[in-house]
Amino acid sequence: MGRRAAGGGAPPGEDFSFVSPGVKYVLFFFNALFWVISMVMVAVGVYARLLKHAEAAMACLAVDPAVLLLVVGVLTFLITFCGCVGSLRENICLLQTFSVCLTVIFLLQLAAGVLGFVFSDKARGKVSEIINGAIVHYRDDLDLQNLIDFGQKEFSCCGGVSYKDWSQNMYFNCTAANPSRERCSVPFSCCLRDAKEAVINTMCGQGMQAMSYLEASAFIHTNGCIDKLVNWIHSNLFLLGGIALGLAVPQLVGILLAQILINQVRDQIKLQLYNQQHRTDPWY
Repeated sequence: MGRRAAGGGAPPGEDFSFVSPGVKYVLFFFNALFWVISMVMVAVGVYARLLKHAEAAMACLAVDPAVLLLVVGVLTFLITFCGCVGSLRENICLLQTFSVCLTVIFLLQLAAGVLGFVFSDKARGKVSEIINGAIVHYRDDLDLQNLIDFGQKEFSCCGGVSYKDWSQNMYFNCTAANPSRERCSVPFSCCLRDAKEAVINTMCGQGMQAMSYLEASAFIHTNGCIDKLVNWIHSNLFLLGGIALGLAVPQLVGILLAQILINQVRDQIKLQLYNQQHRTDPWY
C-alpha cells in the first residue's frame, strides 16, 4: 500500500498516500538493527551451549545462561521479524503483533522492577540463595568459578554473608572429616590485594575460616558479598535508572511508531475503498 506514482490517467487523489515513508522506514531500520543483534545472541548462545555442558550453572542458577541467551535471542528475532516485515509490507496483523509483544515485555519489566522494590527482602533472600548455590558448585564449573572470583575481587567481599560461608563448599568445608587440602580455606579472590605483588598467591586463603573475624581481616575480606551488592545498588541508583530508561525508550519508540503506522495504513485502506466505490461517479 505504498505511495502510487502520478500520471497514466489516474483519477485525482489516487497518487496520494497516508502512509509516511519516514515512519515506515525508521521502524524498519529500527527493527533490522535489533534483528541483527538477536541473530548474534542466538549464535553466541548456541556456541556457548555446544562448547560445554553447564550442569553446575544449571544447579545453582535459575536457568543456564546459554539457554537464557538463546531464548531471549529467539524471542527478539521473532518480534523484530514481525516489525521488519510488517513495516515493509504495511501489514496490520504483523504490526499489531509486534506492538502487543513490545507492550507485554515493557509491562513485565515494569512489574518486575516494582515487585523487586516492594518485596526487596524476598529479592535479597533469592540473591542469597543464588550466591550460596554458586558457592557450593564453585569447583564444578570453570566459568562459574571465574564469575565468583570476579565478583569477590570487584566488590572486595568474600562469601554470601561472611567468609565462613565457604564452608558450604565440599572442598573448603571446615569439618575435621574433610580430607581436602583446601579445608578451612577460602578462594584467592577473597584475599586483600597487594599492589606490589607481581605474582598472585593462589594459596593466600589457606586456613582463613579457622581464624576469627579480627585475625582473618588482616589477610582477607571478611564481609559478605550480599551487603556489598546492596550498598552498590543504593550508591548507583542513577546509573541503574539510566540503564532501565535505556531499555524502556527503544521499546516505547517501537510501540509508538508501530501504532502510528497502523493508523496510517488503516486510513490508506479507507481511502482506497472510497476511491473504488466512487470511481464511476461523474464528479470523481
